[in-house]
Amino acid sequence: MSSITPPAHCTFEPDDWLRLAQQWHPVARACDITGAPEKATLLDEQLVVYRIKGQVVVARDVCPHRGVPLTLGFHDEHGIVCPYHGLRFGEQGRCNRIPSSPDQAVPAKLHLTTYQVEERYGLIWVCLAPDADNPAPLPSMPHWDDAGFQQINCPGFEVNGFAGRQVEGFLDVAHFAWVHTETFADASNQVVPEYAPRETDTGFVVDYWSSVSNFAANSPQQAPEGFEWLRHFEMHLPFTATLTIHFPGESRLVIMNAASPVSARKTRMFAPIARNFDLHVPVEYVHAFNLRVFEEDRLMVETQKPERLPLDLSLEAHIPADRSSIAYRRGLKRMGFGDFFLV
Repeated sequence: MSSITPPAHCTFEPDDWLRLAQQWHPVARACDITGAPEKATLLDEQLVVYRIKGQVVVARDVCPHRGVPLTLGFHDEHGIVCPYHGLRFGEQGRCNRIPSSPDQAVPAKLHLTTYQVEERYGLIWVCLAPDADNPAPLPSMPHWDDAGFQQINCPGFEVNGFAGRQVEGFLDVAHFAWVHTETFADASNQVVPEYAPRETDTGFVVDYWSSVSNFAANSPQQAPEGFEWLRHFEMHLPFTATLTIHFPGESRLVIMNAASPVSARKTRMFAPIARNFDLHVPVEYVHAFNLRVFEEDRLMVETQKPERLPLDLSLEAHIPADRSSIAYRRGLKRMGFGDFFLV
């Protein structure tokens, strides 16, 4: 385990926090990060995110001089500037200006505490405490770079619930007929055909075949009579999943559900989308429809008890449609996480 310790007032158990800190989590959309300092929170750690010479820097949101949040500052062409004494931080979070002592060599203690960062799928991904011996792979997204596919990145939004609960809801196929009837599902199509998750190195995959359409409920487009829809789920533990929906013909829609744990009780949701059809439809329509689907889930996720996810399967009842949920909890348990149980 890493020697990095959880932040003060951490809402996770220390061991669980360290395991989560060794994984990749998104903190912002890449298009939202310019030179200006942007605020983000990951695993209760307050972060500042900025771009300098095309490169993204993610650091602890505190000036090492007198502890003022750098997100209160501003930027110039050479970095972000602390509003208290004007110290400036540029590439790799290194202090490059002390206005009150311009001729002094910059001591190492004035450089920011920075974190490992990657820019992928239109998101800024951060690993707070990488494991040097066994580094975690970045989640993958089918078709994102394929020719003919449009790349869309929906605005992030917050859910007042635990990331594990939200992810489990994304994997759930039994709630369509009860929760999503205003967007795509049919209230009379309630039966869940059998399916079988298959374990992978990073989680599991599921091929789920059913007659539940993915066309909007009021859309003039509908699948041919008797069409079987394939929904291919890929779970990358702990909190990132992708869903590839096979529309009629060669049309594909891929949705990444990246649940970023702001804290144990708050989640920042990111949803990159790739599609190779309806390319004429404005991306704002896609943003709006995606938000409607996630908003339908919100009440369920935010009111579930216990708040966190019980990994001990004996603590809740299960039905055959819960195969993905069970695979998800077992996968988290294999990773070494605690019960994620909070009364």
